Amino acid sequence: MVKAIKNATILCPVNGLIEGGTIVFDDEKIHAVGKDAQIPQNADVIDAEGKYVLPGFIDAHCHQGLFDGSIGWAGADGNEMTAPLFPELRGIDSFNPDEPSLKEVLRGGVTCINTGPGSGNVIGGEAFVVKSIGSGVVDEMIVLSPSGLKIALGENPKRVHGNEKRTPSTRMGTASLLRKTFTEGMNYLEEWRAYGAKAREAKDKGEVEPKKPKRDLGMETIAKVLKREVPLHAHAHRADDIATIIRIAKEFNLRLVLIHCTEGHKIKEHIADADVPAVVGPTIYWVSKPETRDRGFFTAVELNKAGVKVALQTDSLTPMNYFPLLPMYAIKDGMSRDDALKCVTLNPAEILDIDDRVGSLEPGKDADIIVWSGHPFEFYSKVEHAFINGKEIDLE
Repeated sequence: MVKAIKNATILCPVNGLIEGGTIVFDDEKIHAVGKDAQIPQNADVIDAEGKYVLPGFIDAHCHQGLFDGSIGWAGADGNEMTAPLFPELRGIDSFNPDEPSLKEVLRGGVTCINTGPGSGNVIGGEAFVVKSIGSGVVDEMIVLSPSGLKIALGENPKRVHGNEKRTPSTRMGTASLLRKTFTEGMNYLEEWRAYGAKAREAKDKGEVEPKKPKRDLGMETIAKVLKREVPLHAHAHRADDIATIIRIAKEFNLRLVLIHCTEGHKIKEHIADADVPAVVGPTIYWVSKPETRDRGFFTAVELNKAGVKVALQTDSLTPMNYFPLLPMYAIKDGMSRDDALKCVTLNPAEILDIDDRVGSLEPGKDADIIVWSGHPFEFYSKVEHAFINGKEIDLE
């Protein structure tokens, strides 16, 4: 079914501000955007005069669906902390589409979330991106899986595993486990490459194919990271931890996304020179541990000024229905409105490699569209209509 929203103030990180604009879409994709977009005669039309229309926001790091605090331990499925290294884990296998906090997501204007394992392990498993409303089956909500391999530096893994008298109990122990795992992954790749060469040679000569190497699910995931097919999503708060993972990523030529980056403002030029994006936050929460003492929205502002690609995140510690507060506070600390908009739309889409589908209002992209009562960065504005894949979602 063709739909249209007319007479709207359209705000898009690519097309800018369009007064009195129209957006035409169907049950999947956007067809046209602009002042002169033609509305088909059979279209279902919403008159959005005085309203703002934006692409759905994207939370580039959270744990929605994997931790249900309302039922305690029974809903805590995001950290398999029985060993420090679990590259074979897939967050999708713990995701519960009925987890209560998912009902809050759309009320914050968020249509996509990157969710996955927590930070109790040095390697915690695969993260993934879902649309915030689905059919009740996670497989039908997926935008990208995996979106990254979650790893963690700093206090969390050394506390969890050091208390169990196993490595890591120090930051250097965490770094050594990462290097050891990536080296084992390189050896695993070489073993399979050597097998492939021998198998091709045997086939050409009509000889018996050599025995295949033993499969290892964890090493298969590490191999994807080493081949740059999957990025590292690296939990790092303190500046030295950020520098450590940048160092390791350079050693193994890995794609890297900094998660949290709480002290990133202290080494902003170093991060910018490494051309590494940062998903900054959570910021609206209490100082829960020493490495988060310097948290503040000035981090995102300073990184953005330095040329780092920045996204804002809740980490599931800020309720998702309050998501617009994140860009609002960044603006309050000195970020422009245009850049703040990018930090919750196009930037996270690009960081997560899903910008071909979401992050802006352009023909051919998914019709993830939010109609706001006013400018979304004004405190009293609220979501009035929400479309995901062109289908209007009940906000109740």
